[in-house]
Amino acid sequence: MLQVSTSPTQTWAVDYRATGAITLDGQPFAWDLVELEPGRFHVLHEGRSYVAEVVSADYATKSFQLKLNGQLVEVSAKDRFDLLLDKLGMSNAAASKVNELKAPMPGLIVDIRVAPGQQVQKGDPLLVLEAMKMENILKAPGDGTVGAIKIGLRDNVTKGQVLIQFS
Repeated sequence: MLQVSTSPTQTWAVDYRATGAITLDGQPFAWDLVELEPGRFHVLHEGRSYVAEVVSADYATKSFQLKLNGQLVEVSAKDRFDLLLDKLGMSNAAASKVNELKAPMPGLIVDIRVAPGQQVQKGDPLLVLEAMKMENILKAPGDGTVGAIKIGLRDNVTKGQVLIQFS
């Protein structure tokens, strides 16, 4: 199951079956697709003819730029794992630019391992949050520079509170 969007307001649920059948928002989707050349296709759907061209594809973010009958269309896709990350509030985990680190749960800051101006790489330990008698090392979600530390040692924090801002 995929969720496909051309804008925040236009979204479809697309499901591919092992049989090759496709459903769009639960309804069968019948089409004829012929590749004219690499990245360029002819599509027949409900008696209408379309020429589709893949202008650009970013497989990491699952976003695509298509040209349909000469008109540019931006398309993004989310699989079941992306939708789960959205539901858990972790949809920006794969973003290349990191703006801030938020507390994933309430707890007590027991160690701060970085300072403002320090360069960090994805996975570097930033601080230690004690929650339910367990120490959790919070790591950098991406590469960046520590801009400001918004908490202090021994501070109690709430879930979602900004702990570190990146510049």
